[in-house]
Order: sequence, then structure tokens, then C-alpha cells
Amino acid sequence: MKILLIYPETPSTFWSFKDALKFVSKRSAEPPLGLITVAAMLPKDWQKKLIDLNVTALKEKDLLWADYVFLSGMNVHISSIKEIIRRCNKLGVKIVAGGPLFTTQFRDFLGIDHFVLNEAEITLPRFLDDLMKGEPKHIYSTSEFPDILQTPIPMWELLDKKRYASLSLQYSRGCPYDCEFCSITMLNGRKPRTKSSEQFITELNRLYEIGYRGSVSIVDDNFIGNKRKLKDEILPALISWQKKRKYPFNFITEVSINISDDDKLISLMVDAAITSLFIGIETPNNESLIECGKTINQRRSLVTSVKKLQQSGMQVSGGFIIGFDNDPPDIFEQQINFIQNSGIVNAMVGLLNAPTGTHLYNRLKKEDRLLESFNGNNMDGNTNIIPKMNYQDLIIGYTKIIHTIYAPREYYHRIKSFLHEYKIPSWKSSIPNPAEIKAFFRLVWIIGVLEKGKLHFWRTFIYTLFKYPKKFSLAMTLAVYGYHFRRIAATI
Repeated sequence: MKILLIYPETPSTFWSFKDALKFVSKRSAEPPLGLITVAAMLPKDWQKKLIDLNVTALKEKDLLWADYVFLSGMNVHISSIKEIIRRCNKLGVKIVAGGPLFTTQFRDFLGIDHFVLNEAEITLPRFLDDLMKGEPKHIYSTSEFPDILQTPIPMWELLDKKRYASLSLQYSRGCPYDCEFCSITMLNGRKPRTKSSEQFITELNRLYEIGYRGSVSIVDDNFIGNKRKLKDEILPALISWQKKRKYPFNFITEVSINISDDDKLISLMVDAAITSLFIGIETPNNESLIECGKTINQRRSLVTSVKKLQQSGMQVSGGFIIGFDNDPPDIFEQQINFIQNSGIVNAMVGLLNAPTGTHLYNRLKKEDRLLESFNGNNMDGNTNIIPKMNYQDLIIGYTKIIHTIYAPREYYHRIKSFLHEYKIPSWKSSIPNPAEIKAFFRLVWIIGVLEKGKLHFWRTFIYTLFKYPKKFSLAMTLAVYGYHFRRIAATI
């Protein structure tokens, strides 16, 4: 068999970092980890190619080469996916589709020959068995959650790794919490399933062997879902591995705010170089937290929790939501004040949406408050919910938040606030590498000369250079992120 694995094009969103990537001469923030993991599950004697539309073009000869196209993606990819399906159908190329989008919305897509839904460790072998017998079915699904101890090492050799700003791996699936708006527990369950420390280290060794150095995303639903195993097994092994190799990797991951309650866990993660965290803050309004079931964010000072992590050597990016039923009229000012006071530089603020199959989706369906417009873009100002707040007021307030927090004055103020709190981990080098030096000259020209609002950039430049010289490289990285965010904000 000749298998062409295709990953759709991601539009310019908060997470795409498209406007930031050009500073470091990269094409995509992260690789399609799911597809290259699926590739490793296919028979070894099959030929495999990967086309990631974020880094290369899909040509007709690529499609004609393939016996099957394997296609995966998320809601944000719907437009690109439909174009890929159209091109395959036009040429008579068979399509096998899987992943989170198709698992929840396979009925919305025509032209797919076979749907391999849910987690591939269970459904893909069933499809392959039937394919070998010459009688593959249209749909394969399961309600089971597989043990991921047997999940293979992704086929990194399919990638042009130089085109990605970071690489990625997975340690666990599932989240112990069950927020109403979140699709994680529906897709991956509430019991975190983890790989062994041996598996985790073996995957790191593979990344090291292929010559990669730099940022690695641990793409877990909630990395600290099983805190005991992390503290007893995974992190001690990772710290030892990092020290022996003089810290070739630094890690990005997603956690819940209760990490701030565990000093030992914080210390171990910092020592392991897992220091860039995305946390779902959602809202400073307690009634809205109760509404969505975000219990771990209640009964605490969220600002204090964030600053504790920053003071420990961690960078915190935050997710925020507007449009809860219990949001008061002043929620927009509340969100702006919280974001500014917390020093969360990278703040993703979106309108509440109800992904298909979530608790929120099911509740609002019963209330007849759903619209058919969910596209998975966290910051485009769209919602598939009929809100209780006046819609016009909601849009005006939401637009105000975005245009305020990413305005140069407010954005660079947050950089300064963060630098004041942030403690540099002992393993972190302040010596820039050649790629960072090249990016520096680009940012000085583009942000410091060409962009409007450059006065705030230069004030931050001088402030950091003299007051926090060891944090200067980090400050310039955040300035590049701000350039990207301002372009996203301009479309809202």
C-alpha cells in the first residue's frame, strides 16, 4: 500500500503564531503528531508520505501516487479539509478519516470512504484487518479508552523538522476535571492514561537522536492529571536525562491552576525544564466558574496562583472566556483588569462556544440556543450559542477586551509586570543562539521601525536591557508574540 497522510492548513489564529514564525524562518508552530503516530501503527512494509499543508503544497501527483489518503484535523481545519476531500474525490483517491473533528462530526462530511474514529489504538487495527480481507466498513468507532503503553514512537522521519518551531510528544490522555464547555473528557475520558517513564524517555531519545534541540510541546490534555506518578517516576527520570545532556530541550504543556498548590511538583517541573504553561483561567467571575463546573478555579486568588508560578520560574499563558450566562455587565472590565494585573502576557480570550457532544452542547440543545457556526477558532469573535447577554453588547465588550489587552501600551506593560515577577531557572542559558540573533535583527526592524506603537517597544527594550539583562531575550520573544497577536486582534 501507498499511504499519503495529509494534515490540513491552519488559518491564522492565536495558536498558529503565523506572524511570529517568520521571525525565526519557520513555517509551522508544531507538527501533526497524531498523523505521524498513526503512520507508525501502519504495516512497516507500506510506503508512507506526509503532506502538511502548513509547510508544503499538496500537488496532484502526490494524490495520484496514493492508494489511500489518511486525513485528520480539528474544527479549525474544516475549510481546508473540505477542499482536500474535493480534490481526492475528483481524482478518485480513497480517503480514510479520523481524529477529533471526524470523531464528533463525521456526519457533516461527504466523500469519505472510511471513518476510523475515536482512538486509533483500538479502531485502526480493526480497519486494517478488514482491509486485508477486502471488506473494509464505512465506520469504525468505540466507546473504550485504550491503554497507551503500547502506543508506538511517532515516525519523525516523515517530517522536515527544520520547518517547525517546536516538536511535540504525548505523555498522557484524559483529564480528571469535567468542565461543561470542554470536549476533552468526551474524547479522552476523565481517568488520565499515561505512558511509562521508559516510553517517555525512549521518545525523548528519539528526538535527540534525529538531531533536534529546542522547544518540545507535551500535548497532554492536562499534564498534571496524575500528580503522584509525575513526582515519583516521570519527572525524576526526566531531570536526570536532561542533566546528562545539558538540557537540550525545554518544554511547553497544558496544566490546571491547582499546580500552584503543590510546591514539590512546581520545583520538579522547573528542574525538568517544563516551564511554559497554558492554563485555563476562563473568568475572574466566580458565578460563571460555578456555571461551567470549573471547580478547581474557585475559592482561590487566581492572580496569586499565577504570580506564584511566575516567581518559581514558569511562564503562564492563559485561556479566557466571555459569554457565560452568569457574566455580569462589567465582565469586560473584570477580564481586562485581571489580565493586566496577572502579568499573563499571552492571553487567549474567546467567546463561549459549545463543541459538538459536550455537556454545554447538550444543555443548550435542550434550551434551543445552538447555532450552526462553531469553527474551532478561539479568537475570531464568533459563537455558536445564543447568549443571555444582549448580543450586540457582548460583541462590543469582547472587541474592547481584545483591542485593549493587545494594544502596545497594555501589552508591553504586561511584559514588564511579568519580568518583575519571573525568576530565571538555573538551567536556562542567557546566551542567544544564531537563530535568535537573526530573529533579533528582524524584530528590531519590523517592530522597532516599521510597526505603529513602536515607542512602547523601545521603552520596554531599554527598560529590560538595563534592569533585567538576563531576561532580555525572553522579553524580545514576547514582543514577537505581541506582533502576531496584534494582527489577530486587527481582524476582530
